Formats: sequence, C-alpha cells, structure tokens
Amino acid sequence: MILKPTHEVAPALQQAYRDKGWWGTITFSEILEQRVREMPERIAFKDDYRAVSYAQLWSEVRRFAELLRRQGVGSGDVVTLQLPNRIEFPVVFFALELIGAVANKISPDLRAAELRYILTFSRSKAYVCAKQVKGFDHVAMLRGLRDDLPEPICVVCVDPVEGDDVISSAEALRDFPALSDKDRVRMDSDEIMRMCFTSGTTGNPKGVLHSFNTTLCAARFLNRDMYVTQDDVLLAYLPVALNWGYLTLLQSVMAGACTVLLERFSARAALARIASERVTYIPTAPAAIVAMLNAPELRDTDCSSLRVMVTGGASASLDMIKEFETAFPLARLIELYGMLETGFHSYTRLDDDPVRVIGTVGRCVDELEIGVLDDHGRLVEHGQTGELSARGPSVHLGYLDNAQANVESFTSDGWFRTGDLGEIVDGRGNIRISGRKKEIINRGGKKYFPREIEDLLYEHHVFLQIAIVGIPDARLGERNCLCAILKPGAQITLNEVIALLKDRVADYKLPEELVVMDEFPMTPSGKIRRAELLKQLSLRSG
Repeated sequence: MILKPTHEVAPALQQAYRDKGWWGTITFSEILEQRVREMPERIAFKDDYRAVSYAQLWSEVRRFAELLRRQGVGSGDVVTLQLPNRIEFPVVFFALELIGAVANKISPDLRAAELRYILTFSRSKAYVCAKQVKGFDHVAMLRGLRDDLPEPICVVCVDPVEGDDVISSAEALRDFPALSDKDRVRMDSDEIMRMCFTSGTTGNPKGVLHSFNTTLCAARFLNRDMYVTQDDVLLAYLPVALNWGYLTLLQSVMAGACTVLLERFSARAALARIASERVTYIPTAPAAIVAMLNAPELRDTDCSSLRVMVTGGASASLDMIKEFETAFPLARLIELYGMLETGFHSYTRLDDDPVRVIGTVGRCVDELEIGVLDDHGRLVEHGQTGELSARGPSVHLGYLDNAQANVESFTSDGWFRTGDLGEIVDGRGNIRISGRKKEIINRGGKKYFPREIEDLLYEHHVFLQIAIVGIPDARLGERNCLCAILKPGAQITLNEVIALLKDRVADYKLPEELVVMDEFPMTPSGKIRRAELLKQLSLRSG
C-alpha cells in the first residue's frame, strides 16, 4: 500500500512551489547517480571503521536494495532503521528508494516499549539494526518483542550475527548481485519516502511524513546559504537517525562533498577529526560546542580548516561567541532554528554581525514564511509574542494516521503551528524564541518562560548548562528550580544566583532552589529532556 499525505498542501501553494523551482521531478537516487558519474572515486563517507567512494556507495546501495527485494519488501512498505552513525545508515536509507519502500528512521537510544509501539503503528515490514550500540544489544531486544508484533517482520542486522531468524547483511552482501534495472522502482518526487517519529514528550510519538520534494529543498536551501560545495568536509556526530543528522547526509551528497561520521561524540574525538580530516562544516548542538571549548585538547588542535559551525536548540551567549571566535578564528558560528516537521525555519547568515543578532535564531529562509500567531490563529505585528508558525515547501505532509494532530497543528490557511513562542524583533526579520508553550512555568498564577532566565544566567561564566523547571508546590502550584552543570572547579550558591538576577527580572521568576548536577537527561539531538529532569528531581526529594 502506497502511503499518502495526510495533510493536503493547497493546490495554489503547490503550483507556486513548482513554478519557483522549489519542487521538481527529481528524486534522491538521481542525484546520487549523478555524483557517481561525475566523481566516482571521491570519498563520500567515512566512519570509525572504513571509507567509501561514491561509486562504492552506489554499489552497496543497489546490493542492499536487492537483498530487501528478495525478502519481499517493495513499494509502499515501511522499513524501520535503528542504526548509529555508520556508513551502513546511508547505504540502507538510500537503497529503499530503489524498491519503492518508505524509510522510518529511529534513534538507537529507543528501547523495547518504544520500538514495539513504532513498529506496530508504522506497520513496518522490515527492521534494520546494528547488533550493538553503546553496549546495548538491539538484536536481542527485537527478538524479545517479536512475538508481540501483530505481523511477521523481516529483521536485518548490518553486523555478523548468529541465528537463522536474523539476516546478517555484513555476510550476505559479500557476493550479492546488484538490483537490476528491470526490478528498480521509479518513485515520484511527490511520494512519501520517509517518516520519523516525534520525541513523544506528551503522549505517544507522532509519525511525520515527508516526500522527496519537502525533503530535498530543505537541504538545498541550507547548502546555498552556507556555501556548501564539493570542497567541503562535513562532520556528523549528531545522530543521522534523527532529522538534522539525516539532512546533513543529503546536503553532503547533493554538494558532492564528503561526510565524516562519528558514532559517539566526545570533545576529544570531534577535535581529532577536525584536525585529521580537515573538517570545514559541522552541524551541532550547543552542549557539544561547550564541551569542545572546555576540552584541554583544544589548544593543541589545528582547527584552521573549520569555516562554519551551525548550532541549534539554544541561544549562544555573548561569552560563548567570544570564546568560539578565539578558539576557531577562521570559522563562523551560525544559529539555526528548525524541526522535524518543517526542516530549517531560520538561521543567522554568514555575513551577519554575530553581536547584532545575538539572542535570535536569525531570519526566515527566503523560500519559507514565518508567522507569529495569537491564540485565535491571527497574525500579530512585529515585536509581539505569539506562536511561531511556518508555511513553505519543506513543511511536512501530515502525521501518520492522526487526523486530530493534523487539525490541531495546521491552520485553515496552511500555517503549521510549531509549539514555540517567539517574536520578530527587527526590520530584517530576525526571530527571538521565548520558549515552548508546554514549558511555561505557572508560579502562583504568574506565568513565564524559563528560557528568559536561562539566557540571562548564561552570561555568567560558571555555567556549562542550565535548565529552569517548575517543580510541584502545594501552595503555589509550581516553584522555580534551577538545575545547573558547572564548569570544572566552579562553585555558586543560590543567593549568588539570585543576586545576578535581582532587579533584572520580576521576583516571581527568581530561582527558589538550586540543584547542581553532573549531567542532564538529553535527547539524541542534544536538547534537554525536561520531563525526565523533573522525574529525577522528584526521586531526589522523595
């Protein structure tokens, strides 16, 4: 069964996207084939184990496609990938188009209950995994829940594995033939070719649907504005199973560049790759930048090749910008705002003055629209806070089998509600984010967004990471708790924190408790799991 969009883009918008060249007829495999013709010996990907040229990549892609075809996987079938940052990920993902299958990529961090739900809800025909990631056995996990699945599922492991209930592609593909032209499926650029599930912080995760057209344009726009070319070497330690990491792989192939895949981030490993591979471009989360800036190896590492580091998830402080410019004098720090459902909304530009745009996530991508909506779905004027909403060619095509989520997320005139609150702050259209609607703290009936206070505290040099959460309080409903990770050797008291903020913000926003921690629960893409953080705090107090 061929998956169909569950949210229909207005015909007038579709025509506009086509007329302007944002949507076309090309699919990803056609781009990859062009790279093979133009630069067959160019290294496409490197990981911790090996490197492949574009020609070798294309050979492996076609052989993996044939393996799945012989297992009965075909047009419209969903294949769930739970793979780390290894070359096998692009091999498997790119192979699916050749047999008309839909890629459903999930984080290697997900466990049995989450995997069972996603495999069942997505009606997955096949599941592809590595045997072990970070010491966890994914094959054993799948075997443990296989009997609970409503339908039989083909299981492929990219590593050697024992047992005839799992196919080891590492062994099977050694002498395997490539998919023939007569068996190759030619997908349409408007077809659903991938899905990915939201993090599910409120209820079950939702399956987000994308076509080639909504996917490729997001990578194309960012490549253009960041000047990504075949001369670039990208470093991917963000999980490629998630949206930004995956789009980085597309950016690389579309430009004819090379991407170095790092399976497990550490500041030492990232800095080593920058020096040894002459890395030029890195998409990253703020926590990784902080880790590199504080790594003792930094002062002895040659980072002169680096020209762009793109960060998303939290605003950079002035101190971080200054530290970054000192550590990476030839590079530019770009702040980006995006999400699974929409691709990249906005980002600062290479020619921006970093100090002038500090505290913002830049301006809207030229081909998209950003609207700030009130509670009634009406656009508000610049300078007023509302819910940031997006409209444009990279916005997703609805949620899988979830009509209610579509109704709640899309307005009648096609705006997608992001759940983020913010405002347009200047005449150039730069956007400042206030916070998530669901993260608002309500202390005694007075509401505020924690990001406001967090941004102020990041000005102080002792903090590596900060999160303010509202913990339950019998009298006030919620009270303010500051969770902090401090720089090595640093100390700070609650009274000192209050002194930093006093007379700068209203008293009801001041922290009432300080909890110093070694680490925060994080999403694979580097964002703080605030709900999990609250659970940890309740266990401490309990």
